[in-house]
Amino acid sequence: MRILKQSTELRSLFQKRKIASSKLKWGVCTMSFVEQELMRFINEIIVPNVDTYELQEAIPLDVIRAMGDRGLLCPLIPKNYGGVEYDLQTIGRINEKIGQASASVRSVLTVQGMVSLAILKFGTEAQKEKWLPKLVSGKVVGGFALAEEEAGCDSSNLSTTYTEVDEEYELVGKKTWVTMGQVASLFLVFARSGEEYSAFLVEKDRIGLQVEDVTGMLGLRASMVANVTLDNVRLPKESLLGRLGSALRFIVPTCLDYGRYTVACGCVGLSQACIDVCYSYVEKRKQFGTKLKDFQMIQRMLAKMVTQTKASRLLCQNAAKLKEEEDFGAITDTCVAKYYASTSVNEVASMAVQILGANGCLNEHPVERYFRDAKLFEIIEGSTQILEIMIANNYLG
Repeated sequence: MRILKQSTELRSLFQKRKIASSKLKWGVCTMSFVEQELMRFINEIIVPNVDTYELQEAIPLDVIRAMGDRGLLCPLIPKNYGGVEYDLQTIGRINEKIGQASASVRSVLTVQGMVSLAILKFGTEAQKEKWLPKLVSGKVVGGFALAEEEAGCDSSNLSTTYTEVDEEYELVGKKTWVTMGQVASLFLVFARSGEEYSAFLVEKDRIGLQVEDVTGMLGLRASMVANVTLDNVRLPKESLLGRLGSALRFIVPTCLDYGRYTVACGCVGLSQACIDVCYSYVEKRKQFGTKLKDFQMIQRMLAKMVTQTKASRLLCQNAAKLKEEEDFGAITDTCVAKYYASTSVNEVASMAVQILGANGCLNEHPVERYFRDAKLFEIIEGSTQILEIMIANNYLG
């Protein structure tokens, strides 16, 4: 794995850049202590270093642990396991604000949240006591190992298998696109035995487990994606999460539902970042002796950007409300929120590049990163096309 170095040369490089990252604001006049701590962390740790993370395609482990110290990594986990037990509206706001600063850093929240939620909902008491405090603190980084080369959205097409051998489970297969896989020390691995699908907690140091770094991603470059090979990995019986055969019916839907919600909120944050950059730009930039903000076509694009962002935010808030009320339609509304927010952020990022012109195409300008990151949101946690099918079928059925 690559070693991260915040060298004098790198710091000097980014200090010389003409385009500097602006500090984020919460958006309201009064903030709670939690909100103040969140914004302080974002503005002091993430914003000044986001370019370094992107350049090195990695996030320092001490940053992840700092997020754990502030209760950001697994905010849904109850206090008796070391968590802060925030409500979903607060969790959504955390994802939005961190996503506004760095989509890559925000991706840690989705993965860590899915792994910890799976253990909380389906794990034994021993598994909860062993893993949840470590996941909450960031001492253990989780990896959600579901996708494969021939099994993306179609989880039923898994080729990774498990067999029972000498009172143990043996796993064989290869997982792809595991976010945070490069630094994960605990993988939630999904495998099949015939038509039976199960989930397992697999430590990184198990004999036969190999991690291959994936670099050169279009967007989310610092999310430390990896491929994971399982070559006859032996596991004790207590590594099974939930019941045998329960993975596709219960564990996967629960995790993906939470993942889609956090990703949708991250899309809102990225859209807001695009708006903030554009407002600052059109206020100063002049063409033909007139500020860009006074051109009606620019105003039209900004109006669309603001409207789509506000609509995405309201859809996320609605999904959170339905989840907290345990409404039967919450899963569909989460799909709607993720679908609209991810397609909208692509339009918003595209308009941001258009407004900034050639400046928005420079890799030293944040808008170029926003544009690249936005595209991946239409792919992860359910592609746009899969979500369209799910939403239509849920309403038709």
